[in-house]
Amino acid sequence: MNKTYIIIQREFLSRVQKKTFVLTTILLPLLIFGFYALIIYFSVKGNDDLKVAVADHTGLLKDKLENSESVQFTFVEEKDPAVLQQSLKERKYNGYIIVPAGFTAQKGDSLVYASNSNVGLMTKEKIERRINKAYEKIRLQPLLAPGVSIKAVDSTRAEIALQVSKEGGKSGSTGFAYVLGFASGILIYMVLLIYGTMVMRGVMEEKTNRVAEVMISSVKPYQLMMGKILGIGAVGIVQFFIWGVLIMALQMLLPLFFPEMVDQAIQQQGSMPAMTNAAQQPGMLQELTKNLNNTNIGMIAGLFILYFFGGYLLYSALFAAVGCAVNEDPQDAQQLMFPIMMPIIFSFVIMTQALNNPDGGLALFGSLFPLTSPIVMMARLPYGVPGWQIFLSIALLALGFLGTAWLAARIYRTGILMYGKKPTWKEMWKWAFTK
Repeated sequence: MNKTYIIIQREFLSRVQKKTFVLTTILLPLLIFGFYALIIYFSVKGNDDLKVAVADHTGLLKDKLENSESVQFTFVEEKDPAVLQQSLKERKYNGYIIVPAGFTAQKGDSLVYASNSNVGLMTKEKIERRINKAYEKIRLQPLLAPGVSIKAVDSTRAEIALQVSKEGGKSGSTGFAYVLGFASGILIYMVLLIYGTMVMRGVMEEKTNRVAEVMISSVKPYQLMMGKILGIGAVGIVQFFIWGVLIMALQMLLPLFFPEMVDQAIQQQGSMPAMTNAAQQPGMLQELTKNLNNTNIGMIAGLFILYFFGGYLLYSALFAAVGCAVNEDPQDAQQLMFPIMMPIIFSFVIMTQALNNPDGGLALFGSLFPLTSPIVMMARLPYGVPGWQIFLSIALLALGFLGTAWLAARIYRTGILMYGKKPTWKEMWKWAFTK
């Protein structure tokens, strides 16, 4: 055990003390924050209103064509296209629409939106949606009883948000659970790929440099393999912890960089002197706070670490077996990695199904089977999972790790000293079950 600890310490310190570790650990959150800040910047700064001039020869659209937050319609008396085109050059409007006399908006009819710049698909759909809604009101008005206005009809429309609540559990947003589950599953997916392949490359480097021959003379192959796996796993945990702290700290700095974003959100909510601090929060922030209160974040974070380490241990043992079996040719490693990659890819496929049907049979199987449970179970947790399924999943994951560690150790003891021969899965199977 002391020798294993020494190897763990060596693997951990040799990677943590590298400049690349410091750079990636600090620069990655800054890079994510930078992209996030750019998205917010362009959404805040670039969210200018689209000004559209409407020359209506029919006179029907007046008071029917409603403005939105992103599209502003202005009815103009001028009907000459040349004059309207000149107004575009003077940047009075972004574009104009001429509604010809006798236009009845029948199926298949179309209007022309003239602009000096290219029009994106979303912009086109925004204008179309407003115009179609206006003509719906025009056609609906004659069908209404005398004294009944379009606004009265619009006020009868209900917009009910459905809150899903399981028996004995808290209600919450299905969309929030979907996003949280998807993000957790993706993180585990990345962990298995990044740190698993890191173990494989570490084993390949020691074998290629003949360092393993010296180390095997002092420690058992199993101790060497477990020391490398646990040491790199500790690096991953430290790196994720630092990333989490930095991202949360940078997230808190966003209002300092974009105060207008918070001001706009508060204005949309409406401000009153008697409003409480909670009411002054942006609507999205209120919804996020409510969902966080209805979600056991502490349990999800704890299980994330557990499945992170459990899934890493299981797959890193298999990656270590591949690393000790190949020589200098990376193509050999890629061929042997394929059977290991298939369960990870299969887990991602099951995860997408589990997000839409968290209690389905496929989701239950994926969250219990050791090779898929780290990804699938993390996707199901925000929806609420019975305790017995969590305990059974963790127990099967632990048994799966013990099985793969035993299998990988049997391969490791032979493959780490095997040179100059391209192994096959059949030969590696013999190594595993040969005394």
